[in-house]
Amino acid sequence: MSQKDRTERLLNLLFALMASSRPVPKHVLKDAIDAYRESTSDEAFERMFERDKDELRSMGVPVETVEGSDGIGGIEGYRVAADDYALPAVDFTADELAVLGLAARVWEQASLGPAAQRAMRKLETLGDGSVVDGPVGIETRIATAEPSFPVLLEALRARRRVRFSYRKPEDPAPEPREVEPYGVASRRGHWYLIGRDTNRDAMRVFRLSRVVGAASVVGAAGVYDIPAGLDLGGAIASSSAGRVGALTARLRVAVGRGNGLRRRAISVDPVGDGDVVVLTYSDDEALAAEIVGHGAAVVVLEPASLRDAVVRRLRSAAGISAVTS
Repeated sequence: MSQKDRTERLLNLLFALMASSRPVPKHVLKDAIDAYRESTSDEAFERMFERDKDELRSMGVPVETVEGSDGIGGIEGYRVAADDYALPAVDFTADELAVLGLAARVWEQASLGPAAQRAMRKLETLGDGSVVDGPVGIETRIATAEPSFPVLLEALRARRRVRFSYRKPEDPAPEPREVEPYGVASRRGHWYLIGRDTNRDAMRVFRLSRVVGAASVVGAAGVYDIPAGLDLGGAIASSSAGRVGALTARLRVAVGRGNGLRRRAISVDPVGDGDVVVLTYSDDEALAAEIVGHGAAVVVLEPASLRDAVVRRLRSAAGISAVTS
């Protein structure tokens, strides 16, 4: 049985128990829930029901067993008292709801995105206010395309170490890292991981765009503590990974193309059928990802590290392995 089917069965059981003001007998639950009704035998239903009941209780749901009044120890049924399970009244101002709406959008492209949005819809029903997205006509949204983002957040939540390959700007060869995550934060359009590098026994800042391949969570949960009062923004600003404009690129850009690159340029000089655009940047991989989107309209003249990053991405997209001589 898939995780989706199991989750659906648990939710149906929870709804059935909460919907009735009286204890619900076991045979009624069997008839009401498809997965129970389709059990291959009474024994299979009993095992499934007991597992589900125990799992709801492990999640904090107060499933009560109500004894019968026949005096011989019979069970009348089961129930979840809505008053025991419901949250106390919660009130938010319009400004607080706006902040919560913004926070929920951090998860837009992560695995918890749908759950975050359902939670916000429930909060709206608590009062007269609604979760606003920002100024009229503007969609407030924080998104990340970094594939390691959900893995790092899960590692941070569980206080587990994470492993990944990391490529420094000055070294095209990635090296393995094992990190105890302290936080994940965004600064000036880039996402960063802040944590203790276990090999160096020191706190380091890693730009997620420089993580090569897939990150993986390793080891047991709760194996480290996050330092109290840690300033994530300050750690990024003072790190080499967070340095902005430390590198300079020269690009040949076709006429009428690469407007985003042109807007950031420190100089644009006509050359032949295009322009040489010079701009400052701080990360080969991030700029390479932007350049490949322009196709043949943008060619890297220098530095070589940026050109290599573009070539790697083009080879990967074409399914071509690098050839070494």
